[in-house]
Amino acid sequence: MGIAIGNNVNIGGYVQIFTLEHDPQAEDFGVQGGPVSIGDMAYIATRAIILPGVTIGEGAVVAAGAVVTKDVPPYTIVGGVPARFIGDRTKKLEYVLDYHLPFQ
Repeated sequence: MGIAIGNNVNIGGYVQIFTLEHDPQAEDFGVQGGPVSIGDMAYIATRAIILPGVTIGEGAVVAAGAVVTKDVPPYTIVGGVPARFIGDRTKKLEYVLDYHLPFQ
């Protein structure tokens, strides 16, 4: 399992990204999971939770506090619990994140 993060990705404070979780149906309460992939220029807002095996597409936005249980298509905005489609994001993204603000 692993986490792949693309270029110019903004990840807010207190975000949780999981690659493993307990299987409540397993007799031994074993673990299951999968890798998480976050595409270039994606934005994961504060306190979002991303569950195992999820892919966040290029340029996608995950709203604050969202719980992502399924893949998020490129340039899509999702939010809520569980995360659902809110809207589309522009594909005209030209920024480069070359800084980190302290205490974030």
